[in-house]
Amino acid sequence: MRLPEEVHKLLVRRFQRKHREWLVGDAHDQQWPLEVTLGVPTEQTALKQIDGVRAWVQAWRSWQTSGQSVGTLSWCERRWRTLGVQSLPDKLSLQNAQEVALWAGELTRWERAKSRYQTLVTRWPALERQLAKYFEVLADYDDIDFRRMVDMLDWIFSNPHSNLYPRQIPVVGADSKWLESRKSLISDLIGVLRGDLADDRDFFSRCGLKAQPQLIRLRILDPSLRVRLGGLSDVSAPIDEVARLTIEPQNVFIVENLQTGLAFEDLPNSVVIMRLGYAVDVLGQLPWLQQARCFYWGDMDTHGFAILNRARTYLPNLQSVLMDEATLLSHQSLWVQEKDQHPASELGLLTDAEQRIYASLKTQTYGQQVRLEQERIGWDGAWTVIQTVSAQDADSGE
Repeated sequence: MRLPEEVHKLLVRRFQRKHREWLVGDAHDQQWPLEVTLGVPTEQTALKQIDGVRAWVQAWRSWQTSGQSVGTLSWCERRWRTLGVQSLPDKLSLQNAQEVALWAGELTRWERAKSRYQTLVTRWPALERQLAKYFEVLADYDDIDFRRMVDMLDWIFSNPHSNLYPRQIPVVGADSKWLESRKSLISDLIGVLRGDLADDRDFFSRCGLKAQPQLIRLRILDPSLRVRLGGLSDVSAPIDEVARLTIEPQNVFIVENLQTGLAFEDLPNSVVIMRLGYAVDVLGQLPWLQQARCFYWGDMDTHGFAILNRARTYLPNLQSVLMDEATLLSHQSLWVQEKDQHPASELGLLTDAEQRIYASLKTQTYGQQVRLEQERIGWDGAWTVIQTVSAQDADSGE
């Protein structure tokens, strides 16, 4: 026997599961009216639970006469041998999603989402299906943000090749910070409007906008190389400009931490590139790296080795430095915990020794999600290692 409170909980769950589907509304959908059976008991059950049945019947009678009932309550008649003729609540019929939303306490959100959905689909029919995944946007954006979103879609759709930076878009209130948090939404809807559904299309290319140039930061460690740049030692420039440098270093160190890179002192024929993270793809765009000996020094955790593995896609001869087991174990007191480990069980471009460390980190051999941050390694010892590998003859290897 379902009481009104139980039906409320059931319809809350149903609304949570089905509201996106209901928003779109399928012309072939046969689910309305939605009928909720109330669990009419048998006479045998009623005899065992007389008070419970009476309370159940009274609850539905009170609901029906409350003046706030939603839906159609059907009653059935039972002719029982012992209890006689009884009129019992049988089922609740709801005619549409709006009635379910009212039961679920979601009427305001539903009506707002439905109204905005109709506004957008009337303007851009192609969005009919795609908008279902953005129910929360339609239901929860305030009027100002919704207006900005519509204006942004309208402007980008009407100006497919503007080649402007996002901040230059003449939409009131839609500054770069506003747009940054909504890039995925705008890109997805513009892609549908233009029939551009390729997964590999980024926000800027899909929307015809210009991305800020990707900057790479490096330090020129050799005074004789700095002369070629007018004495500059610390350079932050777009990747295509860095690619055109004619510095031709013998050694290039790629380090994860900015302060580690800043700590590097002068070193003959050497350059240090800092803080790329997973953006090591840019290394493949620097032709002067191909003739240099390249070394990667990152955090000793699963993501550090994953970045090393990825970088070797572009620099097959890339060597790791200070990422060996001896370094890890000698700094045990400085270990911290890696929050989320890399999902891969194996990384194909690691050396055997690197792969063993990676596997041990993944299997918690050293401890729970062990991580040794690059900057925690004692600098005096680390700098000695850096000087040693940079001084090695290019043909001798490590």
